[in-house]
Amino acid sequence: MDLSRRNLLASTALAATPMAHHHRAPLRTGFDNLAAHDYAPLSGQKVGIVTNPTGITATAEHIVDVMHEDPRVELTAVFGPEHGFRGTAQAGGSEGRYDDPATGLPVYDTYLKSGRPLADVFTASGVDTVVFDIQDVGARFYTYIWTLYDCMEAAALAGKRFVVLDRPNPVTGRAAEGPVLRKEFASFVGRQPIAQAHGMTVAELAGLFNGEFLGTPVALETVRMSGWKRTAFYDGSGLPWVPPSPNMPTPDTALVYSGTCLFEGTNLSEGRGTTRPFELLGAEGVDGRWAAAVNGLGLPGVRFREAYFAPTFSKFQGRTVGGVQVHVTDRAAFDPVRTGIALLVTARKAWAGFAWRSDHWIDRLTGSDRVRTMIDAGADTDEVTGAWQEELAAFRRVRKGYLLYK
Repeated sequence: MDLSRRNLLASTALAATPMAHHHRAPLRTGFDNLAAHDYAPLSGQKVGIVTNPTGITATAEHIVDVMHEDPRVELTAVFGPEHGFRGTAQAGGSEGRYDDPATGLPVYDTYLKSGRPLADVFTASGVDTVVFDIQDVGARFYTYIWTLYDCMEAAALAGKRFVVLDRPNPVTGRAAEGPVLRKEFASFVGRQPIAQAHGMTVAELAGLFNGEFLGTPVALETVRMSGWKRTAFYDGSGLPWVPPSPNMPTPDTALVYSGTCLFEGTNLSEGRGTTRPFELLGAEGVDGRWAAAVNGLGLPGVRFREAYFAPTFSKFQGRTVGGVQVHVTDRAAFDPVRTGIALLVTARKAWAGFAWRSDHWIDRLTGSDRVRTMIDAGADTDEVTGAWQEELAAFRRVRKGYLLYK
């Protein structure tokens, strides 16, 4: 057998050839596709963009910096959401009105503005077209999708065009899960009746908002991604991960967030002030019985480790608490919303100190008072999750008409 270097290389190349058919095209975001087509949808327009630190290219350059330098587009304003355009503010904060030091562009604050006041901001900015490009994480109570909704509504009021640049849903777009918001519980963590884990991209949501919820639809255009499949998790995208907010440090956080964020509505820590927010949960007085109880349910794709931690801010700042760390073992089998409910049910039984937040914030997060009242009445995980299946099926039917990818 001739094992010369040339023959060895040739045989290696031949062996590799069949695999070439399985090579996946690289994912291109809506911005990548917009730029590749010479910003055609923005031609002749004064453009303002709603974005934050997640608005980046595949090489981690901020799209505002890129567009500002490009003569093919006339970028004249930036609109910052919660946490701000450059991301300097913590939860519940924004950056206010200022001129961006890097580009000199005026930056307007959209946080907690909606309707006519936000329309007035768009009018004052002098833009013709409002562009939206922010990385979402797939949960109804993550506020950027409601910034999208509010900006669409305001753009319609101000007579502006609206262009959405799409990005991946980092936890896939496979299915919608969880309860659907009831309108009387609407707030900035849920304006309209969509599922708790919506399983959509921002461009798909924009179509849904325009078609189902906006009294006056906006002149909407979406720029799709290419190379994205609904089954894909973020780490398969090849894109850099930028934390969309200070307590969303990794795609692992996003994976559990649509379930474990419910602990914001309780007196337990949701892990803010740790390096694993929403993966670490706990309170003073909680011990290993909680992890044992929830592991005993045999939830698919997840295990729970007895954990102790001391948050550096937020609940129990500087105090050591006991609880669990959520370890996802099979992303495809894991159901974050069902897991979140199971954790609430078992926490209430395993720890005598369990209490809901006094303002019933849990009702805003889950979209009604049903989860709280059922758990208080002693319902188990199957009973709670069973209660929303009919409304979820109805939402899934509506959602299907707005999906852009296979």
